Amino acid sequence: MKQAEGDEGLPELVAAVQEGDGQALETLIRHFRPRIFRFCLARLGDQQLAEDVTQETCVALVSALPTYEDRGHRLSSFVFGIAANKVAMERRSAARRPSTTGDDVLVERASTNPGPEDTVVLADQVRALAEPLAALSDRDREVLLLRVVAQLSADEVGQALGMSSGAVRVAQHRALKSVRARLEGGGRR
Repeated sequence: MKQAEGDEGLPELVAAVQEGDGQALETLIRHFRPRIFRFCLARLGDQQLAEDVTQETCVALVSALPTYEDRGHRLSSFVFGIAANKVAMERRSAARRPSTTGDDVLVERASTNPGPEDTVVLADQVRALAEPLAALSDRDREVLLLRVVAQLSADEVGQALGMSSGAVRVAQHRALKSVRARLEGGGRR
């Protein structure tokens, strides 16, 4: 099976992690963490929540790796399946909490994530896309974020969401067309 771009050597890293190699675990987390963060930020729109959910995803990944078995699916599908689940759990939890008003404040602090300037720019881009993304169906939004933000292949997204790669491509096309129309038309579809 063809490896996703940038995923070369991951099966060997997983095997090393399963044998107790702490350096391999660190390398694996360092490989996925920035992509997980971008995915979470795009889904949640809040830097602090995205960092928290990224951390929860990494902890869940570390817990799952010792018993992980390659069943013909790419590791990226497995990782972003965990991330999607953690984001969904956070959104359900947030729906039960009283909401707050006011704009989110981005706090500068030491992080392994992109620098403060990059984070602010990304947050502004996420805010600009919030309304067009919110207008999409949950499935189309998930497909678009996994394909564009997390940079997963159509096969990986299909495996993570239980869809064929063709259905992923159709959903991506439909979602991009809808977002483009809303951005160009000032919110009209």
